[in-house]
Amino acid sequence: MMITKSKQHLLSIKQLTNEKIHHLFEIAKRLEREETKPSYNDTFATNLFLEPSTRTKTSFHIAERKLGMEVLELGGDDSSLTKGESLYDTLKTIEALGVDIAVVRQSEIGMLDHCSKGLDMSLINAGDGCGEHPTQSLLDLYTIFEHFNTFQGLNICIAGDLKHSRVARSNAFALRQLGANVSFASKEEWQDPTLADRYINIDDAVEQCDVLMLLRIQHERHEEQETTGSYLEQYGLTKERESRMAAHSLILHPAPVNRGVEIDADLVESPKSRIFRQMTNGVTIRMAIMEAFMKGEL
Repeated sequence: MMITKSKQHLLSIKQLTNEKIHHLFEIAKRLEREETKPSYNDTFATNLFLEPSTRTKTSFHIAERKLGMEVLELGGDDSSLTKGESLYDTLKTIEALGVDIAVVRQSEIGMLDHCSKGLDMSLINAGDGCGEHPTQSLLDLYTIFEHFNTFQGLNICIAGDLKHSRVARSNAFALRQLGANVSFASKEEWQDPTLADRYINIDDAVEQCDVLMLLRIQHERHEEQETTGSYLEQYGLTKERESRMAAHSLILHPAPVNRGVEIDADLVESPKSRIFRQMTNGVTIRMAIMEAFMKGEL
């Protein structure tokens, strides 16, 4: 089955209406139920990751293979980017060679939007620096929805290194659009005025929220390295704070998790945690995105 000729891209969560988000959930649920998956064995997908990744890169690869696609894995050292070729020309090259979908992680905000204007293949943003991470947001949303079956009126707190988090940016927009009440908790120097002008402390957050979305400290994006020795007690999810969360509440984290830093090590696999469920859902929702691409439904 060939990909639809009307090119589609997923570069920002802001592209998606609530109806399209729920449509992706419906596709994901169908794919979970079906024993026989659609086969797109004449479709080529390339995963071009210019920044480190475990979950996103691997889940895209597995999603593509489950859909029967031919998969090409590329990193910065594997491409002519090391010879001075632009990202746009690299993408134009793999398009000319017959690639239908390119999944790209790179560091420059807005670069993929610029590249997409000259491409006929489909492009998926797998994270652009501190910009956005739309597929991570969709798997987070799907994990919340399969537990609560709604977003309307849910109290959701995003806590941690907000200033450097593309996940926070995508989720904050989508959750508000879907009707959730979104709050933020962060140490002052990691707050982001583009996300919110009011922050709550982590102790209030655990008592108020239905969902606590923790974020990793992104040392690689900090201009100055900071020690994290007291972070857990001051700003993280300790066992004592977890004990004050509502019985129905969920703990999410996009991972990689720094156990004992943003969350007590024992809470990563606790009953409230959906951290590993998020990873499982990452494969399913990325399959749903590419299925929607194939059918021209995104």
